[in-house]
Amino acid sequence: MEKAVIFVRITMNSREMKFSKIAAFVACVALLSSCDYQKYNHKEQKDPNANNQYVYGVSPDSLPRQMANKYEANPELEPRVEAIRAKLYGGSGSAVVKQ
Repeated sequence: MEKAVIFVRITMNSREMKFSKIAAFVACVALLSSCDYQKYNHKEQKDPNANNQYVYGVSPDSLPRQMANKYEANPELEPRVEAIRAKLYGGSGSAVVKQ
């Protein structure tokens, strides 16, 4: 009975060495280029309300003018609002600060 002998070749010829170097270089470039992967993953859109003081206010630190609208509380809607809040958040109590 003949014994099966397994030879493991440790050395590479120049063609295989060149291929492995190129493959390693391509892999390194792919890994390093993926660092900024999400940088361009969005669409630039023009804001139609860019200079609208009603939406954004006079300055970045100020409140918009549309926040000045005050609405009267409707007591008929309170039970419905509380029921929806209890269903969504699993409890009662106001999560909204009342002014």
